[in-house]
Amino acid sequence: MKGLFAPTTLIVDRTHMGRRASGLERITRDLFSVEALAPLNVVGADAGVGRGAIVVGQMLRNPARAITQPKTLWAFPGYPPAPLFSLALRERTVFYVHDLFLITRSADLNRAARLYMAPLFRLALRRLRYFLTNSQTTAAALRAHVRPEASIRTYRPRIANVFGLTPQQFTPNGHDRPLRLGAVGTLEPRKNFRAAAAIRTALAERLGRPVELHIIGRPGWGDDHAALAQEEGLHLHGFLADEAARAVIQSFDLYLCTSHDEGLGLPLLEVQYAGLPVIAPDQPVFREVLDRSGLFIDPRDPPAAAAQIAALLERPDWRTSARQAALANTARWNEAADRDRSETIALLTALLGPARRA
Repeated sequence: MKGLFAPTTLIVDRTHMGRRASGLERITRDLFSVEALAPLNVVGADAGVGRGAIVVGQMLRNPARAITQPKTLWAFPGYPPAPLFSLALRERTVFYVHDLFLITRSADLNRAARLYMAPLFRLALRRLRYFLTNSQTTAAALRAHVRPEASIRTYRPRIANVFGLTPQQFTPNGHDRPLRLGAVGTLEPRKNFRAAAAIRTALAERLGRPVELHIIGRPGWGDDHAALAQEEGLHLHGFLADEAARAVIQSFDLYLCTSHDEGLGLPLLEVQYAGLPVIAPDQPVFREVLDRSGLFIDPRDPPAAAAQIAALLERPDWRTSARQAALANTARWNEAADRDRSETIALLTALLGPARRA
């Protein structure tokens, strides 16, 4: 890594980009762009259109480029790297880990993830030395799966008001319209939206008034979308562009997350720009993200969760308190993210060596 062979250029794997606006793509765009990592010398490794082009880019073009350009450091913020990087180029590879679902929640994975991504992920964890993660919770879980000498650092994304939300000044919450619960995410088993539907039913019964559940997100693998489409009181909006999503989110009274697990859960922070109360499972990652601004429930017990939400709604100042807590929490998170960015650039600078600038 020193002298003649010290890398001078950081190549960011972008072969997964351009398919959809998921967390993988957003992290790559927001944390590993030329602007985000300035003043480092950063270039991208892209792929063509289609699944075949992505596989060729990841399995053939990236390794070939790494071999023919030895003075390069590689960052993988999306898919796990090809075996060559884990086996032979571990000193030149930095892997960003979003979560451990590929090895901890195999039942929630589609066929491609189980057969293609999971084996590469396991190999990367066993062999690589440098890791970045999106949360302290992910970092702590990752430690049990990597080599003792591995370096793990958090590189949390800075949260922006991507939907252009504004804190709402609500009128007193009477019974003249339905109470609106909102959620954002792909309709697939891991998101556990069936529990959210059960909580909606229990809350309507407890309050004695109509309660709606609005979900923004495309159908994923599995039969969750078909099952939820039959539920009473549910509104499935599908994927929405930011402007259309803003109008729906601004109509929410509360935001409800019932995921089995998350590596981070960006939407929970992003909707806080609307000043919404956020309800999430009582798990470490959600407590890390929401701190004192969240209401923590057990999605496995819909009546108990409904009772907690009803108790929140009984407070006369619940909207004002939630708005203040939400905006304070986004500020808290972004302060931590700014520290992470400085430390990440310092790490990459050390790995790149003295000739790191373009």
